Amino acid sequence: MPGPRTLLGLGLLVAAAGARAGGRCPSRGWVRSWDRDRCRDRCRPHRAMHGPSAGPGPRGLRFLGQEEAQAIDQELFTEYKFSVDQLMELAGLSCATAIAKAYPPSSFTTSQPAVLVVCGPGNNGGDGLVCARHLKMFGYEPTVYYPKRPNKPLFEGLTTQCQKMDIPFLAEFPAEAALIDELYGLVVDAIFGFSFKGAVREPFGSILSTLEHITVPIASIDIPSGWDVEKGKADGLQPDMLISLTAPKKAAMHFAGRYHFLGGRFVPAALQEKYALNLPPYPETDCVLQLT
Repeated sequence: MPGPRTLLGLGLLVAAAGARAGGRCPSRGWVRSWDRDRCRDRCRPHRAMHGPSAGPGPRGLRFLGQEEAQAIDQELFTEYKFSVDQLMELAGLSCATAIAKAYPPSSFTTSQPAVLVVCGPGNNGGDGLVCARHLKMFGYEPTVYYPKRPNKPLFEGLTTQCQKMDIPFLAEFPAEAALIDELYGLVVDAIFGFSFKGAVREPFGSILSTLEHITVPIASIDIPSGWDVEKGKADGLQPDMLISLTAPKKAAMHFAGRYHFLGGRFVPAALQEKYALNLPPYPETDCVLQLT
């Protein structure tokens, strides 16, 4: 009977060389190798500082509804003349930077930290491709699963860039959560962004179902995939990390993971003021800010 790596193709063979990050925690699935003695405390879910009962939070940071987020995005493109690929590059770099701060390569138990990046068909998936490329530059060993690829030059180019950097692409998604736990130390959820509405279609329904059962940490880009952008989803994916882009969305008030970062340091001051975003200052030249 063929082994799991044979079934999953060359991508998993390459990724198998990477090892998992830290030791497994019974409740959250991961804890840094130097901090296992405090596993119980670190694995207890933490409520974000801007929780539902806190409204906009002690700093006045605004959480955006879906239409507000779309309006800001559109204004960046039409009024400020940013291009999609320009903002995507900044967003993906922010995601990789935030991941490196929360899960540095040195926290993995071997010298080759393996990361699975799961990309959706839209701009969130593009952010994931950029993130994978930068993670590779940061010393990680990313592998990409990208089942629905848009027939557009932007996404074709991002895919080629990853391939030219020897980032493997899986031909099929690991069907068992235990296999993902075995091969990877972190999963990046880059499936759906703030434009998501309605029911989750296949193959992403099955993918999310599998990811809900893994024990290694998940880092979600902008919105945990499958969540309502404003109401969240209590019985859905529960990531360990959320990287909000531009400004947090209302769903982030329901995030209970350990790490909430703000990324995408590209919103002009006039636009921040117009929408009363009240974004906190980024530290020095950093492109990300840790909120929790």
